[in-house]
Amino acid sequence: MSEPMKIRAFLVKDVVEMKLMVKHPMESGLRKDEEGKRIPAHYIDTLIVKCNDRVVLDAHLGMAVSENPYIAFNFRGAKKGDPISVTWNDNRGDTRTDQGVVDG
Repeated sequence: MSEPMKIRAFLVKDVVEMKLMVKHPMESGLRKDEEGKRIPAHYIDTLIVKCNDRVVLDAHLGMAVSENPYIAFNFRGAKKGDPISVTWNDNRGDTRTDQGVVDG
């Protein structure tokens, strides 16, 4: 199982500034190890962020994203204390969900 994501959501006026650090190797499958063998692909396919069970980000990442991706975006329609849920699914069938809240 992977490490927990770092989730930060700050309400500034009526806009939530969302910042995520997703812990994942994001291996493309194109690199080779020291012995010249190809390293198997292992990357996040989908990332879904919800606030109050409303989807605020639905992203399809793929193999071109770097290890431990940092994702930042803004959205409206939330208030201080609202729950945030972040879920990713990868190409190997692994999944992880972490929770956070909107801070004021």
